[in-house]
Amino acid sequence: VQLQASGGGLVQAGGSLRLSCAASGRTFSIYAMGWFRQAPGKEREFVAAIRWSGTSTTNYADSVKGRFTCSRDNAKNTVYLQMSSLKPEDTAVYYCAADLTGYPHSKVYEYDYWGQGTLVTVSS
Repeated sequence: VQLQASGGGLVQAGGSLRLSCAASGRTFSIYAMGWFRQAPGKEREFVAAIRWSGTSTTNYADSVKGRFTCSRDNAKNTVYLQMSSLKPEDTAVYYCAADLTGYPHSKVYEYDYWGQGTLVTVSS
């Protein structure tokens, strides 16, 4: 499975941005897709996840609930992260990842494939 994240950029606080993650290869083996982020000097942390097929079960970190929405378009093999009401503390490199095993998990070690990151910078 190969993952390609895109859509990062510079946005002012309060603004919105949509990230995309296109999957290719053995996409039929994917159970869930997740978004993580890593700020400078900090550990990678969970943001959101969504089941890849069937019911669109989602999972969100408390810090983004109500502001971020994770969705998918299976016809395009793409997952999205719509980010609204952005805050400076949302600044990070955002990564998408594929989980082959189960529920949209929130732990880094539960994901099997990772895309390259896309930088999101929120200015105050």
